[in-house]
Amino acid sequence: MGEYEPKIEVQFPEAVPAAKGSTVKLECFALGNPVPSITWRRTDGVPFARKVDVRKTIGVLEIPYFQQEDAGMYECVAENSKGRNTVKGKLQFYAPPQLIENPQDVQKAIDESLVWECKATGKPKPMYRWMKNGQVCCLLTQERIQVVNGALSITQLTMADVGMYQCVAGNKHGQVYSNAELRVVAVAPDFSQNLLKTHTMVREGGDVLIECRPKMSPRGKISWRKGNENLLTCFLVPSCRISILDNGSLRLTNATKSDAGIYTCIAGNQFGTASSAGSLLVKEPTIITTPPATLDITVGESIVLPCQVTHDPSLEPKFTWFFNEQLIHFGNHVFFTVPQHSAGDIMIRNIQLRHAGKYTCAVQTKVDSSSIATDLIVRGPPGPPTSVHVEEISDTTASLSWRPGPDNHSPITAYTIQARTPFSLGWQAVSTVPEVVGGRRLTATVTDLSPWVEYEFRVLASNTIGTGEPSRPSRQARTKESLPKVTPANVSGGGGSRSELVITWEPVPEELQNGGGFGYVVAFRPYNATGWMQAAVPSAEVSRYVFKNDTIQPFTPFQVKVGVYNNKGEGPFGPAVTVYSAEEEPGSAPSRIHASSLSASDVEVTWRVLPWITGRRPDQSKRVEKEEMASVLRTVGNRTSAVIQGLRGSTTYSVTVRAYNTAGTGPPSNVVNVTTKKPPPSQPPVKVMWNTSNSKIILNWEQVKALENESEVTGYKVLYKRNRSSQPRVMETNTTSVELSLPTDEEYIIQIKPIGEGGEGNSSRQITIPRISGLDNLSYSKLIWTMHVLFILPPQG
Repeated sequence: MGEYEPKIEVQFPEAVPAAKGSTVKLECFALGNPVPSITWRRTDGVPFARKVDVRKTIGVLEIPYFQQEDAGMYECVAENSKGRNTVKGKLQFYAPPQLIENPQDVQKAIDESLVWECKATGKPKPMYRWMKNGQVCCLLTQERIQVVNGALSITQLTMADVGMYQCVAGNKHGQVYSNAELRVVAVAPDFSQNLLKTHTMVREGGDVLIECRPKMSPRGKISWRKGNENLLTCFLVPSCRISILDNGSLRLTNATKSDAGIYTCIAGNQFGTASSAGSLLVKEPTIITTPPATLDITVGESIVLPCQVTHDPSLEPKFTWFFNEQLIHFGNHVFFTVPQHSAGDIMIRNIQLRHAGKYTCAVQTKVDSSSIATDLIVRGPPGPPTSVHVEEISDTTASLSWRPGPDNHSPITAYTIQARTPFSLGWQAVSTVPEVVGGRRLTATVTDLSPWVEYEFRVLASNTIGTGEPSRPSRQARTKESLPKVTPANVSGGGGSRSELVITWEPVPEELQNGGGFGYVVAFRPYNATGWMQAAVPSAEVSRYVFKNDTIQPFTPFQVKVGVYNNKGEGPFGPAVTVYSAEEEPGSAPSRIHASSLSASDVEVTWRVLPWITGRRPDQSKRVEKEEMASVLRTVGNRTSAVIQGLRGSTTYSVTVRAYNTAGTGPPSNVVNVTTKKPPPSQPPVKVMWNTSNSKIILNWEQVKALENESEVTGYKVLYKRNRSSQPRVMETNTTSVELSLPTDEEYIIQIKPIGEGGEGNSSRQITIPRISGLDNLSYSKLIWTMHVLFILPPQG
């Protein structure tokens, strides 16, 4: 088949109805060769909303949530290379009625009027009709009933109008309903729920309103009576003091003592009459007798703010205080009440600047209220200065400027300048020019600063009351560089290896280096020489210099001094000190070596001190060596003996002694052999028994027998202490019993150890002897405790 122009196969009706909120779909189908493309558009040129979905491949136009603005003429366009064709369809918007304002249940008095609104939206515009108790009503057969734009109005309500009403709003797409009940009330006046107040109080010269709110329907006439006389009102007279308001309440202005009495409200309508009475009491006015004032006080002091009043004797005044219109809460250790009759004075203790302001005393009774304000000015130290700037800075000075802070009602008399560096302990006062910065000056020059240090400055203001808070710190500013002036401290040295001169010092702190590129110049010369040798050390942190030369003799004195330099040049040298070159290690060994066993674990070694040799200092220490594991014991100074501890019993040790100094260790002495004594008895005392009698504690135990490889038992040590004591006492005995004269009103802890030539053996188990009260008062009484302790010895290997 050949090519041909598009032919649309769909025809739309004259109008397609579309409901509000629905999803509308229009489908367009066309034949043609080539296959035509299908597009949709609105004939009025309005672009599609974002919600519209056009699926070109299948020719479907979909509009979700259809609204009034989506209505109009839509055109389908089918097009290919042979031509184009179109078809139109009109989407017509409609919406069923929807209520937007409903009538509500209402209760009205007879003869009153009613207006009920009933409004609805819809397309086409809804029509309204009203029904009463399920029957059509309100057909305008009565002039007092009208329906206008859906609103129902009824005037001069009667009991016949009572019922359930229904508003019906509808168009051709549906109807909506809204119900409301009308109740009409007709009752005689009744005060049972709203009696007049038994007592109404008013201050003399004040205004008062006595309410009269009886329940009655319809609203009737209300009149008032004072005592037995009817009250006549005068609405049109400007000076009239008595008037009956539209709601029936009685208003009385500029009350006098003669206005006091019994007032009766009488209400009546066509159904009856009722009345209610109450008394009016006229009280003396409350007057604050303290005049307004402005008070000033100094920080830290206390003050009483007075509030004296006169008032009716039958009324109790209540006082309330406000500070800058904020209620004051008492009991915060600042504000205190001062109890007095007819007064509400308060005290403010330890006043601070924040307490300055307006204080208001408000006094209230049951009938009236009054208030008075007092302005409190607090004089205190000045507030912090502002805008502290470093205008100019040199190596040792800085020019500052600032702005004054508040003087807090006392003129500023002086300023103090403080500085801080990364090296200082907090803020420090600094010297200035002028020396005293007066209160009218806003500039000063700080002197005696350290070069090449970052400073912050702050300013404090003072007046006759005191010194205020400091300003915010200035920006950091670094002083300029200058020649260094401080030399290293504690120059010394010595030690090192042969042919070396070791020189040491304490580095100069950064804040005293006066500039970058800081370093040291080390100068030295042999003692009594004329020329100095020098070496530069280009690092501020280095604290040691070593000069090595094979010609340097051991332990030779040198004069040494250390200077400083930085980017600005060289500074001074410190004072010269004497430093010795490195020593030579000892050349000979100690003599007369002797070793003797003290116990199974301790050996004492003695020797003779080495003589002084040129180039070597006198021996200051010794090394005592034993062959096992090459153990070394070092001594310090010219000692001639040492005790080696921690050895094994019944063991032979070889011992040598060497002298050493800072240069090294000398040759060893002759080897001396020593054998430690047998180990002490390993068996602890057993079968320990104790008894108490006549303020004595008697201990007995079984004899300890030494093993074959142990030293014989030569005695025992008895260790005893009070239970709460940390240090025990010791008693030695060569028998298996001991008698301790101890008070029996204390608790004691006791242990027993065997001793022999090899030292102390294992201790018995700890024995606790309890406190025994009144034991001396018991005749022939004796307590005996026995302990059997079993020890399992390790196998002999």
